[in-house]
Amino acid sequence: MSAALALGIPAYNAAAHLPRLLSSVRRQTVPFDEILVYDDASTDRTAEVAADHGATVIRGVENLGCSVGRNRLAERARAEWIHFQDADDELLPNFVERAHGWMSRTCPPDVVLFGFEWRDDGTGRLLAVHAYDGARARQDAIAYTIVEQINPWGLYRRQAFLSGGGADEDPCVLYNEDDAMHGRLARKGLTFDADPAVAMIIYRREDSMSARRPVECARAKYHVLRKAAESLSGQYAAPIAQRLWSTAAVSGSVLDWPNVDACVSLARALGSRSPGTGSGIFRWACAIAPYQAMRIRERWIRRFRPRLREGSSRAATQSA
Repeated sequence: MSAALALGIPAYNAAAHLPRLLSSVRRQTVPFDEILVYDDASTDRTAEVAADHGATVIRGVENLGCSVGRNRLAERARAEWIHFQDADDELLPNFVERAHGWMSRTCPPDVVLFGFEWRDDGTGRLLAVHAYDGARARQDAIAYTIVEQINPWGLYRRQAFLSGGGADEDPCVLYNEDDAMHGRLARKGLTFDADPAVAMIIYRREDSMSARRPVECARAKYHVLRKAAESLSGQYAAPIAQRLWSTAAVSGSVLDWPNVDACVSLARALGSRSPGTGSGIFRWACAIAPYQAMRIRERWIRRFRPRLREGSSRAATQSA
């Protein structure tokens, strides 16, 4: 008999978006075995809308974020496998069918990442199509979770997910909890792979939490990388350091100099004297005087190429 699959939806004030997602759930060519919604102390009708669409609702008494929601959903589910989906997204009809192809394997991986379309929420315009690299994920899951921005739209073997610590509930990684979760699972030894099929639609919203909080997102990314560096004790120092340099650049674009300095300090402590990208002059300046170089670069951009900073909040959240 085929293994069972649960859908876990962490939701906060998502009453306006849940009908689209749950309607796409009903259109699956193969049904989910469980549908659970974690209502993260919403102040709207999230719980009522979820229940009206047939979902089992788990109510949180305090708004604690998606990581707590994912962990509570995984603890409550009975199925062997679980898929998490944000409340404002949409599943294509082939998702569960593709998932069962992985679940029925003799030795399936613990985590399977799925491709997605990225569309504008207001217009439906296609912005990008993204698929994860299964070969790289299989070869070295730790390295892949360091260098790749991985979102929580995958398939997870539920007990492995819980045994690996689940989602990181540390408030320091809030706003970058997706990377924190996958990095933690990889470091705990969970195996990763990727399905090349596009199986969901992720919508870009101008009022999303990440779009409104670029400073917090980049700060959270610093803490994700700090935790990885501490946990790995010198291993993977080079890729962690390069992500720190890129995060420093994101923080510089929104003038968050304390986080720039924290990223630069940790990158240099890991043995990296300068970023691996940028002009030769900039990299040379970083090797000599990194804190000053980051500030001079940002002043130069704002004076001579100000268009690069138009919409910098959105760019910051995407780059981190």
